[in-house]
Amino acid sequence: MANLFWLSDEQWAVIEPFMPRDQPGPERKDDRQIISGILHVLTSGCRWRDCPAAFGPRTTVYNRFNRWSRRGFWKAMLTALAKAGWAGDAAALDSSYVRAHRSAHGGKGGPRAQAIGPSRGGQTTKIHALTDILGRPGVLLLTPGNASDVTTAPAVLAEVPGRIRRLSADKGYDADWLRTDLRRNGITPVIPGKRGRKRRIRHDRSRYRERWRIEAMFNRLKDFRRIATRYDKPARNYASAIALVAVVAFWC
Repeated sequence: MANLFWLSDEQWAVIEPFMPRDQPGPERKDDRQIISGILHVLTSGCRWRDCPAAFGPRTTVYNRFNRWSRRGFWKAMLTALAKAGWAGDAAALDSSYVRAHRSAHGGKGGPRAQAIGPSRGGQTTKIHALTDILGRPGVLLLTPGNASDVTTAPAVLAEVPGRIRRLSADKGYDADWLRTDLRRNGITPVIPGKRGRKRRIRHDRSRYRERWRIEAMFNRLKDFRRIATRYDKPARNYASAIALVAVVAFWC
């Protein structure tokens, strides 16, 4: 059992208050044991059917994850924690590609509906994220891999869990309309201009260096193998996995 993932007392103290109460039907199996099993699968990258027996019946582990994904439970937990603990008034915006394994294809509604699309890396899903000044993700949004960063930015910013006065982003977000929208909402853009611009764009270079935190955040998420490679057919399940991992890695 030494190689199995188990939620620590500190981590469980953060997660436990979110557990559903007074649910209809038979009494649930131990929540801490089952969620530890879910996280073991996400960490190790194993198939759900290979979840160790120490976490309880493997069907229970998967069904709990899948059922609560349909309810939006995991994302709601991340949103609640981010709203309560959002730090500072500076944020960073970025995205990262994730390769979609062949087992991720074939979800109902077609590839686009399941946030899978072609990119330089093949068939991929793109994770868009907004982090606070400490590098903790408050918003995580999925699109197909060929989605534009700048056109997706408003959808990400619409879910911001706290106040923002300064936003750092790379050249992929360099658009006059986005800069105008940000300033209209009292947000100072820290976004360098693209090389082909006729008019040079000035930005705060020292504050732009703070973007390393969002890059580190993506690296931390991808330490969990089922995040680094997408195996889930439904986009909602993959989004739920990312939300749960973000809660444990950054908000517990």
